[in-house]
Amino acid sequence: MEKAYLTPKEIVTATIETGIKKVKTKPLNQFILGILAGAFIAFASEGSNMAAFNLFAKPETYGLGKALAGVVFATGLMLVIIAGGELFTGNTLITIGVLEKKIKLKDMLSNWFFVYLGNFVGALFIAYMMNMSGLFNSGDNMLGGITLKIAAYKTHLTFSQAFYLGIMCNWLVCIAVWMSYGAKDIIGKCFAIFFPISLFITSGFEHSIANMYYIPAGILAKSNASWVEASGLTAEKLAHLNWNTFITKNLVPVTIGNIVGGAILVAGVYWFTYYKNSENA
Repeated sequence: MEKAYLTPKEIVTATIETGIKKVKTKPLNQFILGILAGAFIAFASEGSNMAAFNLFAKPETYGLGKALAGVVFATGLMLVIIAGGELFTGNTLITIGVLEKKIKLKDMLSNWFFVYLGNFVGALFIAYMMNMSGLFNSGDNMLGGITLKIAAYKTHLTFSQAFYLGIMCNWLVCIAVWMSYGAKDIIGKCFAIFFPISLFITSGFEHSIANMYYIPAGILAKSNASWVEASGLTAEKLAHLNWNTFITKNLVPVTIGNIVGGAILVAGVYWFTYYKNSENA
């Protein structure tokens, strides 16, 4: 009877083969699939906030809110993997093909560029539509207020905090993608994705693509006085929440951390263990 999963070493081979297919995809298609993935992750972000905003509002229920958000957020990567999409953070696993000399470095970097750009467009589109939809009025404007507070928190992280939170995030995200490659049916892929993703959200780690929704949504929400009032943020914190701090205080260090978490701690480690340093290599 054929087993319903791949062994870790077999996942290495599957990941290399998947990476080869990804870099051979036309750049325009990489960009379009990146838009879809960015939108899927943004949907997961706004949905998790909607589910948990009232729990986030109170210190004594904050942890429960994170756990609930994690349950909802896991849907995002399921959509990417099963429905089809290209996600920058997961594509850091292409590194394993570069290490095995099956993929050129320039081709991987090109893929990262077009997918990252597409992810940003998709996430920003959802952030814009959420602001225009009126949904941030939910809970007597509290959803809008929490959206602002989350964005402000993320832009107040130090570079090193954002970097390390980014490493831990994509370590788990890429483990989720890795295990999904090892599952041979949709149910198996869903379970492989659900637990690591819910863990990263519950833990409070930083995902560069999710933050392409969280922070722009907060920046756009600053224009609504009711949401600003519900946030309880000081004028100083509101002023600090802008496009410059989004990029410099969060997106850059988190992206670098995400690359380290996926390319080194998952792709690099498993390549070395199962290929480079394997007795059967």
